[in-house]
Amino acid sequence: MENFVIIDIGSNSVRMAIYEIDAAGNYHEVKRMKNDARLSEGMGANNILQFSAMKRTIAALHRFQTEYEQFPNVVVRAIATAAVRQAQNQADLLRSIKDELGIEVRVLSGNQEAYFDYEGVVDRIKAHDFVLMDIGGASVEIVHVRNRKAINYVSLPTGAVKTTERFHLQNQVTAANFFVAQQHIIEQFSKIGWLGHPAHYPIVLIGGAARTLARINRRRQHFRRVDEIQNYQLTRKQVERTMQELLSKKLVERQQINGLESDRADVIIGGLINLTAVMDFIDSKRVIFSDGGVREGVINEYLEQRTQV
Repeated sequence: MENFVIIDIGSNSVRMAIYEIDAAGNYHEVKRMKNDARLSEGMGANNILQFSAMKRTIAALHRFQTEYEQFPNVVVRAIATAAVRQAQNQADLLRSIKDELGIEVRVLSGNQEAYFDYEGVVDRIKAHDFVLMDIGGASVEIVHVRNRKAINYVSLPTGAVKTTERFHLQNQVTAANFFVAQQHIIEQFSKIGWLGHPAHYPIVLIGGAARTLARINRRRQHFRRVDEIQNYQLTRKQVERTMQELLSKKLVERQQINGLESDRADVIIGGLINLTAVMDFIDSKRVIFSDGGVREGVINEYLEQRTQV
């Protein structure tokens, strides 16, 4: 029996999941932890990780290490995504993590992150043709899936925190700021030649903004288990209605919305604007949610490597 630890250093949240793997390669999750360290906060146009954000992230990793060191036969894999990938000073953070915790961090390229997202989702979704979208803090990954195969994928620097800070969407969002942000994102989409091909495809949505959108609507619909979002669906009208509700409120009012974590209320519009823009761009009528993603892709890769040894 082996305990496989995945540490995911994201742009908004740092997450840890521990999976117990048996000799046959079957696995199940035994523990997960999350810390909203918001590593990408304040990076700005120069993409410089801030000392306070790095300090929060390393503190979270120390807490994770205290937990997984209680398990026997541990294998640790750490990955970092857009905030670290984009950072000019990424070496400072990676060196500090190595020195303080003894952990080597693998920085995923945008294409690697998108492909791991696909690997972690494709076996959980019933649809055969869809556009997979992962809305993170610093980037958004988009994958065109046809007949359950990844045809094209891309990573864009329009994540929730980045978009929020750039277009001032934290508090009361003005119509002008919303319009400029939306036009900027649509302009990014228009540069992706293949994105026009999957017209009318459903959007399979993952990431922090996805979980928030699902929870808000599941609470509104009086579901008992609001966090069980796998294969949950919303229509385009339901998504637009939720966005209108968010836009109508100041930050302090958004923090009171059922299902919306108060520490995500300032960046939720910056995240979901990517979804509404892509739904308009390809004329998609529905969103399908998945709780899979990059971590499941990483464990699948690890299991494949084990069989080759």
